[in-house]
Amino acid sequence: MLGMYIIAIAWLYVAILASLANTSTLGGVMTFLFFGLGPLALYVWLFGTPARRRAAAKRQGEQAHRNDRADSNVNQ
Repeated sequence: MLGMYIIAIAWLYVAILASLANTSTLGGVMTFLFFGLGPLALYVWLFGTPARRRAAAKRQGEQAHRNDRADSNVNQ
């Protein structure tokens, strides 16, 4: 998980340098958006999916556990 953030930071660094090297302001902004933020958003979304699924499963398991205890206390 930490490696994903290191790659993301490095990618943003390269994208910022590429956009600063551009001769026009509009070209620099477009380079940063389409060469930096667009692919980075896709990367974070794709490689973050397993972590989001694990977190959702953990929340669902905890919720089910809480519901089981709450139901047993009501019946007693």
